[in-house]
Amino acid sequence: MEKVPGEMEIERRERSEELSEAERKAVQATWARLYANCEDVGVAILVRFFVNFPSAKQYFSQFKHMTEPLEMERSPQLRKHACRVMGALNTVVENLHDPEKVSSVLALVGKAHALKHKVEPVYFKILSGVILEVIAEEFANDFPPETQRAWAKLRGLIYSHVTAAYKEVGWVQQVPNTTTPPATLPSSGP
Repeated sequence: MEKVPGEMEIERRERSEELSEAERKAVQATWARLYANCEDVGVAILVRFFVNFPSAKQYFSQFKHMTEPLEMERSPQLRKHACRVMGALNTVVENLHDPEKVSSVLALVGKAHALKHKVEPVYFKILSGVILEVIAEEFANDFPPETQRAWAKLRGLIYSHVTAAYKEVGWVQQVPNTTTPPATLPSSGP
């Protein structure tokens, strides 16, 4: 069963710290090798994300009905979105030396997902966790603890910037309709 963290966990955000020069280099070196297979890696990330967290598919009319990983992998729309995700991440990683550029890119991503797509911000944290899983698997023999920490720090930085953009646009958590249908309400009369 899918477990999506609630509002309380969203508020326990990581501190947004800039990466050191050594951390930037570690992230960029790992990313360069990963980005060499941009589309395939992006698709693998999104398929895992949607298989493990199927509620995330609700935001994608083109492939929300898909349940089989192979069907998702073959979807042109999913492949296109995977390339967009990887492209945005590439822009962030390539510009880690420029905090203003990173902030600007992530603000655009956050605002678009808040205003246009109405995506709950917690999905950014979940997706970034899936990305770290895929990186750890791709580089199982070459993903030392210091590189893992650098990526974890970048994950916190990304989430912090994205959620700041959500707050800037006045995001209010979308609450599912939990009203009880009239047919199940207890009767008040005899």
